[in-house]
Amino acid sequence: MSNNKSEITYHNKDVLSKILAENFKDKSLKVYGIDVPKIKQILPTNLPQIQVNEMRIDNLFLLEDDSIAIIDYESDVKWENHLKYLNYIVRILERYKKEERPKQIRMIVIYTADVEKAPEEFSAGCLTLKMEQAFLRKIDSEAVQEEIREKLAQGLPLSDDELMKLIILPLTYKGKEKKKQAVKEAVELAKRIEDKEEKTFVLSGILVFADKIIDTETAKYIKEVVRMTQVAELLLEEGRQEGRQEGRREGRQEGRQEGLILSGEIFQLVRSRPDFTNEQIAEELGCNMKEVESTRKMFDI
Repeated sequence: MSNNKSEITYHNKDVLSKILAENFKDKSLKVYGIDVPKIKQILPTNLPQIQVNEMRIDNLFLLEDDSIAIIDYESDVKWENHLKYLNYIVRILERYKKEERPKQIRMIVIYTADVEKAPEEFSAGCLTLKMEQAFLRKIDSEAVQEEIREKLAQGLPLSDDELMKLIILPLTYKGKEKKKQAVKEAVELAKRIEDKEEKTFVLSGILVFADKIIDTETAKYIKEVVRMTQVAELLLEEGRQEGRQEGRREGRQEGRQEGLILSGEIFQLVRSRPDFTNEQIAEELGCNMKEVESTRKMFDI
């Protein structure tokens, strides 16, 4: 898929990948139509560079059989894509060149709903590249969306497969505009997930998996929802800890409410007035500098 200005930065993608790494373990890719072992962990995608303008891999996983899965998302079929895949493979082998045996690598290509079929192999005489492919057009987008919507309306938890489907849902639609609309709908569904960890996982997954079709405004909105979810969760935990230490219910409630309100106000003011110094923010909100600095540092704002 082509590079564009709306893609999230490498730094932000690495931050979000850390969130995904904690939740992708033991998840299966079978829900996308790929029959491979379960995910063991996410691997960093900043491989050794061979050329200056190389793009980074969309996703890189270590699977339970210790093979490495390269995952790339495509919205069209071009033979030049195979050069990109070969480049990825060489760079992964370069990373692990000190090991006794070369890593077993799986080249997985997930095609958006725009693609109906594609060749499974690419041959250049002296070598043949075999790919494992998934075609998201086979997923019934509307049925998946309706099933998830109904479960959330009933307050029921989503299964691992449903969480994985929600992450990939925008790519199951044809055309750029439909995908963009599907991103917004998927985000609204994700916001209704009660479990904070699962909500953050899905939102981060949407942002990383669909970053090449998400416009800048939508990307900023998703990141803000992710951050606010984390702020709420961490401050609630902080309130619980303070309450336990004091041994009083009043302490727990006060710690939760005051901490959440203050951090939310700091977050909103920093986002709306990036020109404000920490001192100006503290003065505006009537809090101390330490609280402002702590919030900025914790959420990189």
